[in-house]
Amino acid sequence: MKGKSSPRLSLVLGSGGARGYAHIGVIEELEARGYEIVCISGASMGALIGGLHACGKLRDYKEWVLGLDALDVAALLDFSWDQRGVVRGEKVMKKLRELIGKTRIEELSIDYTAVATDLNRNREVWFREGDLLDAIRASISIPTFFTPVERDEMLLVDGGVLNPLPVAPTMSSRSDLTLAVSLFGEAEAPKLKPPRKVQQRESRLQEIADEIFDRARQWFDSDNEGEIHLFDIVDRTIDSMQKTLLGYRLGGYPPDGIIEIPESVCSALDFHKAWEVIETGRILAREFLDRGEQKGSGKP
Repeated sequence: MKGKSSPRLSLVLGSGGARGYAHIGVIEELEARGYEIVCISGASMGALIGGLHACGKLRDYKEWVLGLDALDVAALLDFSWDQRGVVRGEKVMKKLRELIGKTRIEELSIDYTAVATDLNRNREVWFREGDLLDAIRASISIPTFFTPVERDEMLLVDGGVLNPLPVAPTMSSRSDLTLAVSLFGEAEAPKLKPPRKVQQRESRLQEIADEIFDRARQWFDSDNEGEIHLFDIVDRTIDSMQKTLLGYRLGGYPPDGIIEIPESVCSALDFHKAWEVIETGRILAREFLDRGEQKGSGKP
């Protein structure tokens, strides 16, 4: 929908690791159609992408991740000696700080909520004020991958642990519609062929990704080559848990529409596959909006 009649949207961006790159494509398609995003709630990568959009730095972030080569990725990996997580994430946060700066959530032009999980109290934590990057860091702390955040007697990890698609924070928004983007769709992902330059870069980045997994598996020492490792089990368990929670959460707070990004587009830790995941988000958002317009509903 284009023009002045376009609805004001509350956008809910779900967790799902690297599949969250799809949120970039969705946002770009919504803006191309003239929709006004006035409220964003996100968990994990949803909080990251939503926060970058809210502070006007999403385009810069997209250019950065699409331009990373193997050496760039290797330079960002600060492996941790802390057994609570494989990567400290300080180098990634430094780059994000360069993009975002000292931005406070309450100063954003878009209503924004980042959702994290407090393991000490087994509850959701909603960040609606304070430093934007601090809120994002807490929300993206994927268990076993990023080290958790300790703050105010809380042990904060990925928001998706308790709420993979946080619709509730948008309920008070003065928007016309609430659109959610889930990263656990069951359909097959579109078949895309990245440009040759992207394919060559991703091939090199795959080697870096394999090294990360090898180091993570060594963390838990196993002599049985080829055996399913504890690290793999934790990764699959988190995805399974979030998919189960998703149904319950949507039952309590159903959005007006939902775009489902196929889980098969990549694994939660395939952060080197930005191009095809972004394009998948764009394609599926376009198809979703086209269906709504064909029905003549005037909304997604």
